[in-house]
Amino acid sequence: MIPPPRYLNVARYLQEMAEQQPATLAVACPAGRDQAGRAAYTLLNYQQLAAESDRLARGLEQFGLLRGMRTVLMVPPSIEFFALTFALFKLGAVLVMVDPGMGLSRLGACLEEAQPEAFIGTPKAHLARCLFGWARQHLRLCVTVGRRWGWSGTTLKQLRRASDAPFPAADVASEETAAILFTSGSTGIPKGAVYTHGIFATQVETIRAIYQLRPGEIDLCTFPLFALFAPAFGWTAIVPDMDASRPGRADPRKIIAAIQTFGVTTMFGSPALLEPLGRYAVEHGLRLPTLRRVISAGAPVRPEVVETIQGLIHPEALVHTPYGATEALPVATISGPEILGPPRQRQAQGGGVCVGRPVPNLGVRIIRISDEAVPQWRDDLVLPVGEIGEIVVRGPQVTQSYFRRPQATALAKIADGAGGPAWHRMGDLGYLDAEGRLWYCGRKDHRVETASGTLFTECCEAIFNRHPQVRRTALVGIGPRPRQRPVLCVELRPEYRGTVLTSVAAELRALGASHKMTREIQDFLIHPSFPVDVRHNAKIFRERLADWAAKELR
Repeated sequence: MIPPPRYLNVARYLQEMAEQQPATLAVACPAGRDQAGRAAYTLLNYQQLAAESDRLARGLEQFGLLRGMRTVLMVPPSIEFFALTFALFKLGAVLVMVDPGMGLSRLGACLEEAQPEAFIGTPKAHLARCLFGWARQHLRLCVTVGRRWGWSGTTLKQLRRASDAPFPAADVASEETAAILFTSGSTGIPKGAVYTHGIFATQVETIRAIYQLRPGEIDLCTFPLFALFAPAFGWTAIVPDMDASRPGRADPRKIIAAIQTFGVTTMFGSPALLEPLGRYAVEHGLRLPTLRRVISAGAPVRPEVVETIQGLIHPEALVHTPYGATEALPVATISGPEILGPPRQRQAQGGGVCVGRPVPNLGVRIIRISDEAVPQWRDDLVLPVGEIGEIVVRGPQVTQSYFRRPQATALAKIADGAGGPAWHRMGDLGYLDAEGRLWYCGRKDHRVETASGTLFTECCEAIFNRHPQVRRTALVGIGPRPRQRPVLCVELRPEYRGTVLTSVAAELRALGASHKMTREIQDFLIHPSFPVDVRHNAKIFRERLADWAAKELR
């Protein structure tokens, strides 16, 4: 069982660590290069980070930022990012986080929908705000992290003039809104998941318990939101020299240098980051023995990537791949040795991706596939063990609504007849096996319905991904359901991209014919390089591929 949270306001964990280990390094962030060309870092210990967040909380309060005010934070991972986030939590403000990597039009739509009253950002963020008119009608307070270029408001430098006397964290309620976090929204305008303080606090305790986390570890933070948990765990947070919104473009040399410089023990990374990192380390004969834990999420992680990373880290260390979403995290988790055991063979034969066993205190069910709203929970919705359906979850770390999106909330939530928390529809398809493990078979929106039946992306693609010349595949459907034409888009490995299409297609067709689920796939198209989800750089952007395939087959 997961213990109840010690604190509802996660800012209190920072204060606790400042009292227990004041001199321990809390955050290290890149600060250019020294004269020898080596990476330089700005460092704060726990006492300094707590004092900085106290000073900024007081400065923001004096500037007029009050409890409950929706506040956009557009600051890259940095000392300022950590200090400002905890300052906002101390105030009881509502943090609004939108990934700038999702593109200007979507970002603007998110901000317009959130109707923020305060905006804290870099000069570039404010310039974009002014040029594109983001949330112009609602903003009252603007804080620039850097120099103001003519717009109104104040600066972080001015806020720092406030007293650094202890600023007590707001005494918040479990159901009080703490943040609005916008999902990546690769199939449309992103939705703002409403996070309560109770959800954040439960996530801290759940992640701490399932991975047996202890103070004193050193964490490489490659994903900003997960980085915020580091101070709550009493860890040292190392921010690497990379663009957090583009993990697939991170330089493996810089990531490895940060790991080696600080003796990193824990790392969270997108599969798009881990794959080139592992490849670079193997090619250069490098090992990363200080790493005792690697956690990867955001998209399915291929067993080959898990195997590579598992071979680079400490012999007793584990790679973990948790499953979840912005709206519900974590849901399940599995470690490297289990991934590389029997589930690997089952996945290769079209069984889907094993994402492990559900975490404690969380209910997981598989219900019949439907694109319609389900207003109220019924037990007859549930499918038997082994049958593929939609994954639904319920628990204290599951969000209950989207901000100002009643229709999206109605489609994603199923009210509990007994008055308990709603079930959240993950939008993913999968099944539970006889051992209680959860298997992921693809997104519900990506299923292909033909006249012969339903094809599931992750199940079908695994059959073709075994081909030695294939880097990855994407199954898409052309035309309306339930009479879609299945098409397999294929991205070859770089060394094979000059291969003649007809020979590869013939071999893939033979592979498909050997499995019942893939026999009707007859169209194979070679794509030079798949478009990927803007946030994780690992999820295949199937909607764009479907449009491309339809044009190619005309």
